[in-house]
Amino acid sequence: MAKFKPLEFIPRFVAASTPAGLGAQQRRNLIYTQMDALGVGIVSGVAPFLAVFLTRLGATNFEVGLLSAMPGFTGLFLAMVMGRFLQGRRDIIPWYSGSRLIVNSAYVLTGVAALLLPHQAIVPVVLIIWGLASLPQTLLSVSFTVVMNGIAGPRGRFTFMSRRWATLGLTSALSTALAGQVLERLAFPVNYPVVFIGFSLGGLVSFAFSRRLYLPSSVVDSLPDSGGAGAVEATPASKSPWWAPFKQSLTLALQRRAFVTFSLKRTVYILGSTLSAPLFSLYYVREAQASDAWISVITMMQQALLLIGYYLWPRQRDKRGSRFVLLSTTLLLSLYPIATAFTPYVGLLVVYAGVTAIFQAGLNLVFFDELMKTVPPEHSATFVAVDQTLQNLLVMIGPLLSTGLSGYIGIGGALIVSGLMRLLGCGLFFLGKEGRAVES
Repeated sequence: MAKFKPLEFIPRFVAASTPAGLGAQQRRNLIYTQMDALGVGIVSGVAPFLAVFLTRLGATNFEVGLLSAMPGFTGLFLAMVMGRFLQGRRDIIPWYSGSRLIVNSAYVLTGVAALLLPHQAIVPVVLIIWGLASLPQTLLSVSFTVVMNGIAGPRGRFTFMSRRWATLGLTSALSTALAGQVLERLAFPVNYPVVFIGFSLGGLVSFAFSRRLYLPSSVVDSLPDSGGAGAVEATPASKSPWWAPFKQSLTLALQRRAFVTFSLKRTVYILGSTLSAPLFSLYYVREAQASDAWISVITMMQQALLLIGYYLWPRQRDKRGSRFVLLSTTLLLSLYPIATAFTPYVGLLVVYAGVTAIFQAGLNLVFFDELMKTVPPEHSATFVAVDQTLQNLLVMIGPLLSTGLSGYIGIGGALIVSGLMRLLGCGLFFLGKEGRAVES
């Protein structure tokens, strides 16, 4: 009798949903990407509970904000370093899969720390763990965009990423629902470590399949310093200062007007999003008095209805164009934190979360697609690193600014400020030309 091999059976099952007309390697990449998303989704299902756990342990607003801000600190200083590093690697896949595994392992360390340490030591130790995890997280953020764009290509980005994020959303929704039930049935604070350690096993699934991805040779050869056709001769270190490569990367990016324009407008919008990042967990626990079960329902609704969005928006983009997707998603998502600030009823918060999740899917797709339209393929890692550096600046200052502001105007007031900043970003897109044409 043949031995059952789940790592072979599962991708064959997934393959049944892959579109026709793909080459053998394209099909394998699509399957492995879906399986990677499945593993990531298992872990992502418990991610929202990390801030909730710290809040229930008595963490201050600043400490909860610091949890959201730490990846920004690291990324601000290291994103361009990581970009230069990846630009010189001929095979980026091991760095992508390895960094993902390390980040997911931080949940295991969090659970172990919560089980073994005295109550008063848990919050600072967990913050240290996630501060260290922000190092591989920065490498992951840069490599993810490069790898996914290289695999999908310009014509397949909407379809490819919608499939991946739909898989991730479905898995996350189921993971969150199960995690919420476990949290309700086990006593605090043991319930959280059990959930963090148990669901972190999804990271092994992600690693098992993501390391099998393959970038087309045309993509690898286009990366400078990779030894391919697009390689450029490195400048000897003795003839230039240490900061010269970073200045070169920034100068190169600034010469691309479409890239600069889109990045700056997106920066305004994302600042509004980073302002609200730590506030929702604080609002659910301290203002709405939501239980773990209700918080899991809110999160599950967000992740489940992302599936509808990933099905809907590629079709809307084909029918109405990218500009319609860009403006409609940024507008409605701007209203989300404002509506939340005026709603103390948990049931309505579930509805808000579900509706906005549909629009969040469209925003994820259109932001990714519009950014990559402005990036020259031969310098993808460099441009993505510059963009990540800018975004990490926002991730660093947004949560700390909003949690500090909440001490003066309340959590609800800070949510309103977040929504107004998003509306400003939406207005800038409305006045611009984004989504109307692809730069040649």
